Amino acid sequence: MLSRIFRLLLFAVLATSSVWAANDPFVGKWKVNQSKSKLNDEMKVEVAGANKYAITFAPGFVDTVVADGSDQPALSETTLSVTVKGPNSWVVIRKMKGRTLLTGYWTLSEDGKTLNDAYTEYAPDGSPSSIPYVYERTAGSSGFPGTWDSDSEKVKAGIELQIEPYEGDGLSFNGPDAEMTKKMKFDGNDYPDLDRNGGIQASASSGRRVNQRSLEITDKFKGKITGTRQIELSTDLKTLTMTVRLVGQNRPKSILVFDRE
Repeated sequence: MLSRIFRLLLFAVLATSSVWAANDPFVGKWKVNQSKSKLNDEMKVEVAGANKYAITFAPGFVDTVVADGSDQPALSETTLSVTVKGPNSWVVIRKMKGRTLLTGYWTLSEDGKTLNDAYTEYAPDGSPSSIPYVYERTAGSSGFPGTWDSDSEKVKAGIELQIEPYEGDGLSFNGPDAEMTKKMKFDGNDYPDLDRNGGIQASASSGRRVNQRSLEITDKFKGKITGTRQIELSTDLKTLTMTVRLVGQNRPKSILVFDRE
């Protein structure tokens, strides 16, 4: 009798999970809406000594260099140089093993409220790709030191996000171009992130269902929280909005709006 009851209960649980997975409103294929989406880039420049600066390009990623134009050890086995051309002009160059990865020609406006970055990055074959960033000061008062935010970069066309059921009431997210490749249940536990080839990374995520149309995902790197993602569905279930916030930054890193395909 007990065995029969156990089997019936197990069947009921599995059936409920299957129904939930089949009816989960997040499941589907989504394509980014460029006109409604937005990217933000935030960096911080802080004085770290005589002619020395700590530059934060992303939370937890800080390079500290003397602004003397020399190549100095930096993050991820790269070198970084900062050359002061004048009170309102810097040249920033990052290299790896002598090969230039990126150049940035920084120019301050006369009132010190705007920073223009003529930014160029170089592919392994040397081909350049340029973006003219315009940053607005959100902290600090004069010179390059301060906090700077820019929405100059635009969302690429064709970004897609595939969401599928995962282990009952969980979800699988497959969207490498949206930096969203995850498989997780919404039980508060950490689930390792996956790379483009399905390999496990040092980063992980945990999630919870806020309500039927809203998810909250917490991203971590080596156990430390790096940011959060709010994923919300419109009332007609035809639009998905993903807002990414990084720890220590004033504005969302990105607000991606997807239409259901």
